Amino acid sequence: MTFASFTSILLIAATLVALVPSLVLLVEVVAALWPTPPGSRVTARSTRMTIVVPAHDEEAQIADTVRGLCAELGPGDRLLVVADNCGDRTAALAREAGAEVVERQNPSERGKGFAISFAVAHLAADPPDVVVLVDADCNVVGGRLAALAESALAAGTAVQADYLLTAGPDPSGLGPINAFAILVRNRVRPLGLHRLARACQLTGSGMAFPWPLLASAPAMRGHLVEDMALGLELALRGQPARLCPEVRVASLLPGSVQAGLGQRRRWEHGQLSTMAAYVPRLLGAFLRHPKRALLGLALDLVVPPLTLLAILQVTVFSITGLAALAGLVSIVPWLIATLAGGCVLVATVLAWLVFGRQTLSLGTALQIPFYVLWKAGLYAALFVTGKQKTWERTERDPPAGADRTP
Repeated sequence: MTFASFTSILLIAATLVALVPSLVLLVEVVAALWPTPPGSRVTARSTRMTIVVPAHDEEAQIADTVRGLCAELGPGDRLLVVADNCGDRTAALAREAGAEVVERQNPSERGKGFAISFAVAHLAADPPDVVVLVDADCNVVGGRLAALAESALAAGTAVQADYLLTAGPDPSGLGPINAFAILVRNRVRPLGLHRLARACQLTGSGMAFPWPLLASAPAMRGHLVEDMALGLELALRGQPARLCPEVRVASLLPGSVQAGLGQRRRWEHGQLSTMAAYVPRLLGAFLRHPKRALLGLALDLVVPPLTLLAILQVTVFSITGLAALAGLVSIVPWLIATLAGGCVLVATVLAWLVFGRQTLSLGTALQIPFYVLWKAGLYAALFVTGKQKTWERTERDPPAGADRTP
């Protein structure tokens, strides 16, 4: 075998691997375009629901969050705020706004996973039918959490609401682009996966759990993306999460560059490490017990964040094209790379046309190359410094004069 033949076979194999996440993305986006079946309506309210809000130094918005969530409560429902390692007035303001509050102090164990475990232990004396987890900076913008709780109880598994992060004031102009990328990740792809496999990932806020399921679930203490990992563990136990797009929860993206970088670094690093840990386990479980939810979740996990996928496809396209022009390999790897890049482009355009035009204007979309360059720094940090290992709180309200220019 000649060097050119060996190199060509190697590049063909690499481009075929790169083609998989691009095809998965395109299939999920196309499936998301299917007509949405009518959602179930809550007629007789019989579920005892407890809304749990993990909060760490959230005095700036906790009162507004609590007042908004109090409107979701019915007879027999509870609203529990876990003031976790707080050094401010979070607990006092939450109580004044009408919430039941428990306080936890353990500086060596910080993060949402620890707060959730603390809440579960507190509720064990008088457990509800369903626990709904809502982040401290979120509000309900569509539907009712009661419908989410009823859906979880009826399904017997976790149910994820439609959860988006929207762009607030952002002089850099990149906020809408990031909001569109999150829309693809948290709305478009979950819709497609749910319709194809009757499963979805847990995306962080607006999650409902039947009490027996949450009480027996493995603790995700200290995990960077504890919600995603918990959903995958439940799927491996045969109880994949479901999607409830009729209920919508939203929060604002951080405005400052420093806060945004910290949040995205945690998300991106956590997602990539979760991919490496769970894809083999899901595929192994699928081979033992062929269920479409396991295969669907495994394939969904191999799709990296949209910007990283675009960077990878451009890199593969360039390498295979240059190698073909130099006569080192055949044109086949370049053709496969072109197909993969085309899938990403078509999926992105379809997602924008159907779901994203209100989030991202055509004029702002012209800044996407700058956004890609900015996000490339996150992945460079991943390889230079290694993955992030500890939880860090995202700053909600940057101090006056904070740098917002990337």
